[in-house]
Amino acid sequence: PSFGFLFDIDGVLVRGKTPIPAAKTAFQKLVNSQGQFLVPVVFVTNAGNCLPQKKADQLSHLLGVPVSQDQVMMSHSPLRMFKRYHEKCVLVSGQGPLLDIAQDLGFCQPITIEALREKHPLLDVVDHDRRPNVLVSVCFSLQILSVVLFGEPVRWETNLQLIIDVLLTSGYPGNPYQHQDYPQIPVLACNTDLMWVAEAQSPRFGHGTFMVCLENIYKKITGKDLKYEALMGKPSKVTYKYAEFLIRAQAAERHWQRPIETLYAVGDNLMTDVYGANLYNRYLEEKSRKAAAAAHCRSVLVCTGVYNPHTEVPSDTRDSITETVFHGHRDFRFDPGLVEPDHIVPDVDAAVDLVFQLENFAP
Repeated sequence: PSFGFLFDIDGVLVRGKTPIPAAKTAFQKLVNSQGQFLVPVVFVTNAGNCLPQKKADQLSHLLGVPVSQDQVMMSHSPLRMFKRYHEKCVLVSGQGPLLDIAQDLGFCQPITIEALREKHPLLDVVDHDRRPNVLVSVCFSLQILSVVLFGEPVRWETNLQLIIDVLLTSGYPGNPYQHQDYPQIPVLACNTDLMWVAEAQSPRFGHGTFMVCLENIYKKITGKDLKYEALMGKPSKVTYKYAEFLIRAQAAERHWQRPIETLYAVGDNLMTDVYGANLYNRYLEEKSRKAAAAAHCRSVLVCTGVYNPHTEVPSDTRDSITETVFHGHRDFRFDPGLVEPDHIVPDVDAAVDLVFQLENFAP
């Protein structure tokens, strides 16, 4: 094969914990009788609440094909490359086994919101039932040098309050606010999805919604924009670069000789999957061709998730797509061309059929 697949998970292969029926059919076409993949496949998810091995095990069970952790890219996977933060004390926000995830990525001194709350019990007072009965002061002199947002947390008021405290005290929560320090200590965020699709009829809040809250609170208090050191997950270029690296590693491992020319990104969200694939395609086409890079990244949109063919894109996209509400992150510029999918198909099975046809690939 001279092509590879980048599959989104939520809304393409599953809705919540329920598999989408077309997914099993599609993956029977992608493996041989020994269960080996016939083309390189990477699962690129904006989820970040577990380790890659757990996600690989879930996918193997759901799809009925063996998936390895090397084929799974979580929204936080590129954090492995941010080595300059690995030795520093970092505050981590999200849910799931956060310390395990942070340590697996290389962070040596992660501290959770819960641990910070225990050290500074006076900071978390929105919920009256959680206010401390006895005023205790725990000496906590360690400076927090950056904040890593892995995904949407559970107690938003606690997380918003303590993250703001860390940002406005230059990493010494419990101290008085200092407005003069700007930009604030580095913030690295994984997954900017405003919404995602589970079993409910309408999309649910994603991590991007939590970030909208954080950004607006920070701006309301300081009058300044919250600055991000890095945004990871789709649609960021760093995510697609890393995914392409994983695709190439698979091809090399199987000793496939043909260079990978085209990546097909299959997703359900215009603002992440399509925008990201098109942004990366633009990057590939603008840079001088090097042997180590693909020529194209094509976006394939399915109708089983966030995208609704009846409401999202107006009938004459040339005239009116600029009128649609931009659900992408504040720091990603709205460009009508970037939310135009190369192909729209009913589901992931139809996506695999289409790509095999386009590539003239007969397994």
